[in-house]
Order: sequence, then C-alpha cells, then structure tokens
Amino acid sequence: MQIEVESTFLEEQSAPELDRFVFSYAITISNRGSVPAKLLNRHWIITDANGKIEEVRGKGVVGDQPHLQPGQQYEYISGAILATPVGAMEGDYEMVDDLGEHFIAPIPVFSLQTPNSIN
Repeated sequence: MQIEVESTFLEEQSAPELDRFVFSYAITISNRGSVPAKLLNRHWIITDANGKIEEVRGKGVVGDQPHLQPGQQYEYISGAILATPVGAMEGDYEMVDDLGEHFIAPIPVFSLQTPNSIN
C-alpha cells in the first residue's frame, strides 16, 4: 500500500484566541500490490507543538473499511484539532489481504501548520 497525505488549515473553523486550530487532511491509499486487500483498523499519533501526544485507534476510516483491488485507490478527508498552530501526525493502517495475510501499512509523518507558522 502507498499512502499519500495533504493537510490544510481550516481558518474559518479555528479560534486561535481559544487555542483551537482546526486542520483537514486528505488521504489517498493506493494498492500497489498484486493481491486485493481490506483496511481493518487505523492508528494515529497526533503531536502538537507543546509535545502533547494523542493516540487514536479505531475500526476503518470515516465509517468505511475499503477493499482495494490491485491498482485501485481510495480517498477520504478527515480532520484534527490542535491547541497549537503547528503539529504533526503519523500512524498506520492494519490491513488484511485476500490470502488472509495481515500487514501494517505505515502512514508517514506529515505536518499540520497554519500558513506562515514555519519559515
């Protein structure tokens, strides 16, 4: 599996004066293998600029457990709220292929940041 992420700061939903910074992230999961596979569970590690770490685990993504054929992509958008204008996320997806093999698809670390927060 190949995982690509693009994050966006949502200024209209944020309230910096209340230490509320809202971000969306768009995920594209691509099955680059030769066997169909299903996403079972997600695991996120979310870190803000104060060093606060939140771990999130759950079944599927956005209420779905996509089953990807070789060459197929699945895209979804979700979000995170931080108390700081800068943070990072990383994690993994637990997958099972149609041969019954479980494997972990890593989600590389990506930044959550307001515009101009890092020069």
